[in-house]
Amino acid sequence: MRHQKKTVKLGRKAEHRKALLANQVCSLIEHQRIRTTLAKAKAVRPLAEKMVTLGKKGSIHARRTAFAVLRQKDAVKKLFDEIAPRTADRNGGYTRIVKLGQRKSDAAPIAYLEWVDATLLIDQEIDESEEKKVRKSKKEDEKAAGAEKKSKKKAAAAAT
Repeated sequence: MRHQKKTVKLGRKAEHRKALLANQVCSLIEHQRIRTTLAKAKAVRPLAEKMVTLGKKGSIHARRTAFAVLRQKDAVKKLFDEIAPRTADRNGGYTRIVKLGQRKSDAAPIAYLEWVDATLLIDQEIDESEEKKVRKSKKEDEKAAGAEKKSKKKAAAAAT
């Protein structure tokens, strides 16, 4: 019986599982939101929250401990410099799991794992990308108008 065996094995050996979880946390730190299976999201969540707690401590020892788990310097730097200060007033519960339904191929339940305070950041990024699209579409309209003028001139020259 598996009484009091808390580790979610995810069908992997210990080293593979540790690497998977560390990479998922690094992706979460880098992208603010990751799309993964529900089981992996539930397994990653405690590790991500422990890393934020280390980031809030801010000591050299905490930084080295986080690096020992995550193994990526840029992720540790972003964790300590950006994410931990954002969550300074929160006592846990830094992540959220949003269920998305089932994957088409194998019907595995899929979910977003995201920072609770990242919705504001993601909305800002979406607004900025929409502005860029608007700017690009204006430039494309101007180019299209210029191309129409050139084609009309060519047609007029060919007609005469």
